[in-house]
Amino acid sequence: MTSTGSPTAGATLRLLDKADKEIVKLDRAIVGAVYKFQHEFRKNPEAAGFDLKPLKGHERLWSARVNREYRVLLLRLDGNDWLLVSVKHRGQVHRNLDRLAYGINQITGAIEYVDLQVVEDDVLSRAVSPATPAPEPTAEPEGQTPLFAQYSAQQLADLGVAEPLIPIALKLTTDDELLGLAEYAPRHTGEVLLRLRDGVPYEQVEEEVTAPVAIAPEERREGPLAGDWQAAADRSQAVVITDDESLRSIIEEGDFGRWKVFLHPTQEKLVHRTFSGPARVGGGPGTGKTIVALHRVKHLVDQLPPGHNKPVLLTTFNKNLAADLRSRLLSLGGPQTLARVDILHVDQLATRVVSESDPGNTKRKIEDAQALREWRQLLVEAGENRWDAEFLSDEWNQVILGQAVASRADYFLARRAGRGRSVSRADRAEIWQLAERFTQRLDTKGLETHRQVAERAAQLEIARKNKIEERRRQQEERGGPGNIHAESGTGAWLRYRYRHIVVDEAQDLGAAHWKMLRAMAPQEPDDIFLVGDTHQRIYDNQVTLGSLGVNIRGRSAKLTLSYRTTREILGSAIGILEGTDYDDLDGSAEDLAGYRSVLHGGRPSLRRAASWDEELDLVVDQVQAWLDVPRESVAVCVPTNDMADDVVSRLGRRGIMAAKITGDGPRGNEGVHVGTMYRFKGLEYRRMIIAGVSDGLVPRSAVDTWERTDRLRHRRELQRARSLLFVAATRARDALTVSWHGEPSRFLRPLGVDRPRG
Repeated sequence: MTSTGSPTAGATLRLLDKADKEIVKLDRAIVGAVYKFQHEFRKNPEAAGFDLKPLKGHERLWSARVNREYRVLLLRLDGNDWLLVSVKHRGQVHRNLDRLAYGINQITGAIEYVDLQVVEDDVLSRAVSPATPAPEPTAEPEGQTPLFAQYSAQQLADLGVAEPLIPIALKLTTDDELLGLAEYAPRHTGEVLLRLRDGVPYEQVEEEVTAPVAIAPEERREGPLAGDWQAAADRSQAVVITDDESLRSIIEEGDFGRWKVFLHPTQEKLVHRTFSGPARVGGGPGTGKTIVALHRVKHLVDQLPPGHNKPVLLTTFNKNLAADLRSRLLSLGGPQTLARVDILHVDQLATRVVSESDPGNTKRKIEDAQALREWRQLLVEAGENRWDAEFLSDEWNQVILGQAVASRADYFLARRAGRGRSVSRADRAEIWQLAERFTQRLDTKGLETHRQVAERAAQLEIARKNKIEERRRQQEERGGPGNIHAESGTGAWLRYRYRHIVVDEAQDLGAAHWKMLRAMAPQEPDDIFLVGDTHQRIYDNQVTLGSLGVNIRGRSAKLTLSYRTTREILGSAIGILEGTDYDDLDGSAEDLAGYRSVLHGGRPSLRRAASWDEELDLVVDQVQAWLDVPRESVAVCVPTNDMADDVVSRLGRRGIMAAKITGDGPRGNEGVHVGTMYRFKGLEYRRMIIAGVSDGLVPRSAVDTWERTDRLRHRRELQRARSLLFVAATRARDALTVSWHGEPSRFLRPLGVDRPRG
């Protein structure tokens, strides 16, 4: 390698992926020093205070002083173009210099940097030295067959595995070692190895993981990679630091800050792909589904012609998540992106549609819980004891509203697949009469449910779509455009509301929502893009998208790597779902095969208390033990609102500020966040306590009343309760404590928690 000469004033500074994760672990004072360093270095890298010089034996790898104790390691790309790859204590900079491996990957063309000493010391207890030739299988101890024994070093290299790590990869014998390596390895290397370990065929890994990021074969043959480091930097997971806020946003905004600039190639492929119709991205918690959705929105906006309208809809199932999406999209794309996007939760969107059609409507919208209370009161007043309110509420929501049943005769013909309890013709007559009385009751009180509004909105949008398509057919028959300013029945221009629709948390939308959304955009490429995970479904909205006109067959992808939750927490959370089947929103089964984390941490703490009062003290003690993190990074999740109030009160009495999470978000910006399991969807915290995970609370005791009368309903309610607990557990990033009083929930048995013997 030839010398590149001495640096000149002014510099371009880039940050390599994973260097930011190293920086964020440092003390805040040191992080501040790094901020100051990058500001001054970009102005003049020749400043004497930096003591910029190549490391011994490395012409391209240099060190520069951050402060008295710390140094940055920089790869010199060309002239005054630099890539920041690491921050080290000065005492470690000159140790094991021969173990600092970097180069240009001959398959991906990207720059890779690995500190092999760190990999060996911190992760791989049985790893072989990279200086050692690839091991022979016979050299392994009995019973310790290497994970990748069936692959040669050349095969791994051809997939783009970083060459310095191939000897180590071939020596791995446990999944813990593999996951440890993936945490430190370049991202592409980690994904290749994890896919192979999951049993994905070599050719499929080559096609799905390597091919999308591989450089052209002719480039490899011509061999320009050895010297063109700037071109390699452009292919790398790296970002140019253009101003003082660039690095700060990456470091201080957590995972979202990273994903704004370090989108994984698998995710990036989904963001930029042109789909021939509706497409779905699935994956477990923390795999970046929402991030993909946000980048997808920005990509779609970037493809739009200039204008002032909002042809892109970004929607989700509640207002808190919609507000969070708005904030994140603003941070990602700026005001210019936000100006072209409608961001509404689905019930807000449905209300807008209905209000346009009926502007004089003054009915008050009520939630399902209040509607259920109205059903119960109706049955009491009618002296009806044959039917229970929960069954009638579900029948009304899922069959009558879900299929837009408008008459008694239509109800006799309505399909009830998946409803569990069978009903006779005489039963249907009784149910229809009660449903009519219920609707009249709401009308009299000036009330309507969000489900009613959604179904009305769906019918209005379907009628609008039919008019648009009829107008299009007429134009084709006449051979020219008609009156493009004709108005629809809603008073809006007779055209589709949106060109593109992006849906987050898709698993919690109901059938009426999907019918409405399908009618809002023309059936064209890139029309609907949805992300979701049915393992996180917390509402009883079982849908088959294909039957609703959203055909995702052949256009589904799954993300498998969690970047939020440690593998110890993840393993416990997956255990909660043991023995339960989930769908894929389109009539097929869904599982979490291959879902794993590359992060490592402590095992979840499981704690038993004799009473709720004693458990409250355990909660307080745990919060106090976590003094090393900001209070806002800690959350307490409980099954009921009353229990949330108890936690807030007990924390307050012990001098700990707490904020209860409501439908409008946390009450206040400071203190420990406390709420029910429903409130934590879409949130994440460094430390998490799930309290009250007791028999009769998780799941609630009423669920078991369905076991004899409606087994299907019983299974669905148990699944929903498991999903709620799964969602709560996967909100934790670094530490999780689960507690209960009395008998523990049955869902904790896979975690090794047994009920006490009486």
